[in-house]
Order: sequence, then structure tokens, then C-alpha cells
Amino acid sequence: VQLMESGGGLVQPGGSLTISCAPSESISSFEVIDWHRQDSGIQREYVARITADGKKYYENPVKGRFTISADNTENTVFLQMNSLKPEDTGTYYCRTIRGAEVVWGQGTQVTVSS
Repeated sequence: VQLMESGGGLVQPGGSLTISCAPSESISSFEVIDWHRQDSGIQREYVARITADGKKYYENPVKGRFTISADNTENTVFLQMNSLKPEDTGTYYCRTIRGAEVVWGQGTQVTVSS
């Protein structure tokens, strides 16, 4: 499995950005697809996940601001990020879980700065 992440960039505080993760296999084949982020020198942290049955989970720092969604037609998982803060800055990684198989993407950089 290969994961193609895209959509990162520079955005001002308070702005919005949507990043995406497109696996090389059907998203419906994965038990979980989630997002993590890591800023330089800081431990990678969990952000959000969506399960095969559509259940969603968000970590407290992003709850109410981020929305994870899956589009089976585009075979893509999106992370819509609103009301962005400087502390949201980091490299965002997509991960898929299918049984014992865990695959990470290479990451997309999100920078929140004025």
C-alpha cells in the first residue's frame, strides 16, 4: 500500500486548509485511517481517525475545529482544518491500519503563521 498525501501549505492563523490522503488501495479495505502530526523536535501526536464503519474520533486540541471525512468515489480521506492556530503547525501524516499491516504516508507540511 502506498499513501499519497497532499494539500499542505502556509496559512494564516484563523484560516482553513484541507489536506488529503489517497491510498493506492480501496479506502473501504482499511479498518482505520488516521492522521498524526509532528512539529520539529516534538513527539508525534494523534489528531483524528475514521473507521471502516464511519466512526470518527478527534483529539481534544482539534475537536470542533477539524473534520475527518472519507470519499469512496475519490478513494480519499480528507482532513478539513478550520480556525487554525500556530500550534497546529507540523508535518501531518496519514496512516492506514488493516489487520497487522500498518502503513504511514510521507507527510504533508502545514504551517500556520502570519
